[in-house]
Amino acid sequence: MSRFISIQRLGPVPAAAAATSPRNSVLHGDCIDVMAGLPAECVDFILTDPPYLCRYRDRTGRTVANDNNSHWLKPAFAEAYRVLRPDSLCVSFYGWNAADQFIEAWRAAGFRIVGHLVFSKSYASSTRFVAAHHESAYILAKGQPPLPTEAVPDVLPWQYTGNRLHPTEKPVEPLRRLVKAFCPEGGLVLDPFCGSGSTLVAAQDCGRNWLGIELDARHAETASGRV
Repeated sequence: MSRFISIQRLGPVPAAAAATSPRNSVLHGDCIDVMAGLPAECVDFILTDPPYLCRYRDRTGRTVANDNNSHWLKPAFAEAYRVLRPDSLCVSFYGWNAADQFIEAWRAAGFRIVGHLVFSKSYASSTRFVAAHHESAYILAKGQPPLPTEAVPDVLPWQYTGNRLHPTEKPVEPLRRLVKAFCPEGGLVLDPFCGSGSTLVAAQDCGRNWLGIELDARHAETASGRV
């Protein structure tokens, strides 16, 4: 059974929760402060979809919190690096328009870039100079993670979600493949920007433990309800 823990102030996880390294829970709060309250080296894999820094607004006017600034970028990934176990991986989506900022933040935290993923869409999510038919993510390493038993293709199919639960909702199926490949059985998957909880559903489906952090209370409740 999942737990929804609402942290009313934007501060660290309470000491009692941090001491036991919460699992199978959705924590409502600022991920920088929440991760600061978690023990070091307590998660086995991070799979996350942070704001792209592109001031996104969908057709109905929905936006994404902190998508209009990068103040959170370096401290968030510094904390993500701290809580990730040595010799483990982080997969992070990113905004192509701010790729330089993301790469700088990842390297400043200590991550090495070890791979790149493209998620191919059958439809265009936007049309400007080109029709946008893909999403992208980098694979980041802390230390020297072991190679997976079976290599994941660096181009994966994308299923349209309709963005019913979140303005940038990710499909579960490609996330399952990443969890299976990069998180050991019985391991803990962290998503510091969990949105509507697609990463958490993928982890649960794969028999892994999971932990989500979400700033928006409505999305945190949605994520908790899905798992």
